Amino acid sequence: MNQILHQFQLEGEPVQCERYGHGHINETYLAVTDAPHAYILQKVNRHVFPDIPGLMRNISSVTHYLRRQNPDPRRVLTLVPTVDGADFCQDGEGEYWRMYEFVTDSICLDQPENENDLRQSGIAFGSFQNQLSDFPAHTLMEIIPHFHDTPVRFQQLKSAIQNDAAGRLREAQPEADAYLVMEKHAGFLMDLLNKGDLPLRVTHNDTKLNNVMLDIKTHTPLCVIDLDTVMPGLAANDFGDSIRFGAATSREDEKDLSHVGMSLKLFEAYAQGFLSACGSRLTPLEKETLPMGALLMTLECGSRFLADYLNGDVYFRTARPGQNLQRARTHIKMTQDMEKKLDSMRRIIREI
Repeated sequence: MNQILHQFQLEGEPVQCERYGHGHINETYLAVTDAPHAYILQKVNRHVFPDIPGLMRNISSVTHYLRRQNPDPRRVLTLVPTVDGADFCQDGEGEYWRMYEFVTDSICLDQPENENDLRQSGIAFGSFQNQLSDFPAHTLMEIIPHFHDTPVRFQQLKSAIQNDAAGRLREAQPEADAYLVMEKHAGFLMDLLNKGDLPLRVTHNDTKLNNVMLDIKTHTPLCVIDLDTVMPGLAANDFGDSIRFGAATSREDEKDLSHVGMSLKLFEAYAQGFLSACGSRLTPLEKETLPMGALLMTLECGSRFLADYLNGDVYFRTARPGQNLQRARTHIKMTQDMEKKLDSMRRIIREI
């Protein structure tokens, strides 16, 4: 690991490097030098991201744009250059590595401790949307084609069902049937986009609460992290994925489905924060689509968990057998709960 660390322009000599965080995709380490100075080192998953140089160009473009608006190093994710001045390096095995400045005096929450935590998360992602509203989204590379194209995700699920590569369909047939029933919702946002009714935005595409760094004392937002999937997208997708994760009444892999649902109070808290930061930048139709964005992102993510389970757990990192299937089950229950609460969600958005 020292050989990798010395590829970057460090302040001081490295004295510690340990695994850090709970990410599903990349390997993340906290590195500390004798300066002392802390950094985040990551091995980027080249099996998930087929064009890592393109991905890093996206991150570099967006972070430089954000830094021109606010140079405070705690307020924007900051890449540490390599000794050659590049944004990343490759090791002898072809693995890609990058480094960020560690955001000091910060905290990252896996679940909101109260409504205000989620409201602050909404402010963070709304500010991200607001600050990038004039960025030319079309200049960014589509890192994972059709990433939030829900009809395409359902085609992938159907292929996984048909192929049954890991021989697990028999156990997961009730879940497969449930998702296929809810496919009726899948085309809502893409139909509007294809008709030209919704604008493409620079979107984060993984807007979980734990991708926001909060000040450790005030719990107010500092910056948004995990920019691997920053690319052109829809505002409703970013809003919706935050609700899927942050307004859930249970863990993502909760086994007791009676605990699973969406909290309208948490939905309202996030919406208040998000719209306070970027509401003036969104079109009236974009605002109207936010509740369906929540439903669709929950439905889509659940379909991906199920497809990955049927394919043999090749995409999402799992800690135990059957975890992806359990994740798929919670997302069925949460989507069904959102169907019942759509009118209430729409009312909340109108009132805000």
